[in-house]
Amino acid sequence: MTEPTAHRPDDQSGSTVCVFAVCPASAAPVLSGVAGHTGGGPVRLLTAGPLAVVAQNVPAADFAPETLPERLGDPAELERCARDHHAVITAVARTAPVVPFPLATLYLSDERAVAAVAERARGFVRVLDRLRHRTEWGVKVTAAPGAPAPAAPELAAAPADGRAYLARVRGRQQEREERQEVAWRTAERVYAAVRRTAVAARRLRPQDPVLGGGGPRQLLNAALLLDHHRAAELRELAGTLAADPAIARHARIEVTGPWVPYSFARLDQCDEEERADAVL
Repeated sequence: MTEPTAHRPDDQSGSTVCVFAVCPASAAPVLSGVAGHTGGGPVRLLTAGPLAVVAQNVPAADFAPETLPERLGDPAELERCARDHHAVITAVARTAPVVPFPLATLYLSDERAVAAVAERARGFVRVLDRLRHRTEWGVKVTAAPGAPAPAAPELAAAPADGRAYLARVRGRQQEREERQEVAWRTAERVYAAVRRTAVAARRLRPQDPVLGGGGPRQLLNAALLLDHHRAAELRELAGTLAADPAIARHARIEVTGPWVPYSFARLDQCDEEERADAVL
């Protein structure tokens, strides 16, 4: 994903240009029926050389620097704007590779939006080529409920004295650490296996179990960039791993997708790869 841009909307015209994404001009979809942001004009395409810029005129007052932070500070409003933004990107992704722009990327005019994209056209084309015929999938590994603890039969008896009490405390601490170590190793085994199906893989920040309603601790939150024809292979592999008793005792596996490849649409990722290629 590109870096966000911030421009003061055109107060004189009453509107500003919001850019959602970039896709190949040769594969640009028909966007009739795609709503975009509330109160905005039709979602349309601008041409920037080999690229199509997906844009919409939106009310300047709603996206002004003085009002936008307050709007997006409201969780309900933020969710609505994010859904509108994502719906446009999803519509494009149905027929073409797409590089999503951050929410509320604004330009003063069509000309400025096109110039900004054209300036980085080479990078966009490289990323779009990388994403062509590919989608993002998620693999999440969580600790199994009631995962077995290492045996420690002597800890069941009441401590005879202070030394025994301290030994019990240390034993429980060691037990927790060993259980945690086994769980992490299990997650690493799953990650090593599923990433072999992918063109690229990234570890994402584990999700807070509190936000998920207090569910089990997340051990792995991975994003995979997959060729379309390998999706079934990933699902089958995940099923095989989940059924392995050595894994099932300690972890649960969840596969999600396909998604728009947000995690692999950053221009700087290709820059890093290009530098690595130069070294090789």
